[in-house]
Amino acid sequence: MQPNQNQSKIQNPKVQTPQTPQMNERDFVNDVLSMEKYMSDAYCTALNEASHQALYQDLLTIFNETQNAQREMYNAMFRKGWYKLEAADQQQMQQSYQQHQQYASQFPYQNLH
Repeated sequence: MQPNQNQSKIQNPKVQTPQTPQMNERDFVNDVLSMEKYMSDAYCTALNEASHQALYQDLLTIFNETQNAQREMYNAMFRKGWYKLEAADQQQMQQSYQQHQQYASQFPYQNLH
């Protein structure tokens, strides 16, 4: 993984794809990634609402398979430079951590973990 010219972006070198009206490899992988994300969300909702244990277990298996497929598509796009990330600002992360630590101190049961 190599940062590109802009140090706030994390991205691999981009694999070029043809710029035509027809779908190319990047379009197909992006389409599958979008579908897997949508399906993961839907299975998550179904898991939250499943009232029967056997149904819950089946949905959980399918959810895990879907989530793994989503991760594989994400990794493929990232490897080919088709998916970039914003680098986290260390100071902002520290501020967020401290803020959430303050929230946690307000919970009535602090020694449960």
